[in-house]
Amino acid sequence: MLDRETIRSFMKVAEHANFSKAAEELHKTPAAISYRIKVLEDAVDTQLFTRTTRSVNLTQAGEHLLSQCQKWLDWMESMPDELRQIADGVERSINIVINNLLFDQESVSRLTLALHEAFPFTQINISNAVYMGVWDDLLNNDYHLAIGVPGLDTIDNTVELHPLGKLSWSFTITPTHPLATLKPPLKESQLRHHPAINIEDTSQHINKRTAWLLRDQKEIKVPDLATKVACHINGAGIGFLPKNLVKPLIDEGKLIEREVQWSRTPSPLSIGWRQDSRGEVTQWIIDLFTNNDPIIQGFLKNIDQSHR
Repeated sequence: MLDRETIRSFMKVAEHANFSKAAEELHKTPAAISYRIKVLEDAVDTQLFTRTTRSVNLTQAGEHLLSQCQKWLDWMESMPDELRQIADGVERSINIVINNLLFDQESVSRLTLALHEAFPFTQINISNAVYMGVWDDLLNNDYHLAIGVPGLDTIDNTVELHPLGKLSWSFTITPTHPLATLKPPLKESQLRHHPAINIEDTSQHINKRTAWLLRDQKEIKVPDLATKVACHINGAGIGFLPKNLVKPLIDEGKLIEREVQWSRTPSPLSIGWRQDSRGEVTQWIIDLFTNNDPIIQGFLKNIDQSHR
């Protein structure tokens, strides 16, 4: 009923509002085009055109059909390639979650472009998560691959990991903060009087964890790493930030680093993927990281070179 020729005939009649002009462009007779449209209208049991001696105009139903026709043509033309891609083990969609500590807009855009060029028929979905939320998305929310999984060892045998390295932390405050004048190392009794700036763990099914919070200390939760950095700079609170991230801010004098009594140990991070969904796209991304490809370098800028 809606084969390619019928769709083209319908679209040309709608474009020219004339059977003769549509037939001329399609190298058919006006009678053949008129007959094809009549068969289509009979098949859908709906009038698609109103006809007069001078013009042919779309009905509302015809307008709706026209809005869908180009999509159908595009779909029919791309379907053979899509089917071959599926037969070759290429995922129809790829869901990627990125740890907020490694999330980088430029790197996401480069990865997205490279994925689209390599796998043009794969739907790409990218999001970010915090702490155990990365594991949660991988295990419970249908994500194929995670960049920046906390830890070097899997917590579930359905997931494989490849280590990226360790992210070191720096306790930083604004130069005008009251703690800035105190003799290091700073003690817990001195720190707990000032709010800790934290990003809430996004996990919904796995127990949430808190990055750093002392007993009886006020906690201020912010939505992302950029906001946390801004709160450190304006003196709203204290806490640890990725050492590589804050180094330029320390060099500019916007932040200062202070030694504390209990420092935060480096955080190991990995890429992780589900074994049951390791298709061609997933493997392609894994290879980018194992080969240290330039496309993914921006994701690693907060990770210590010495640990990679």
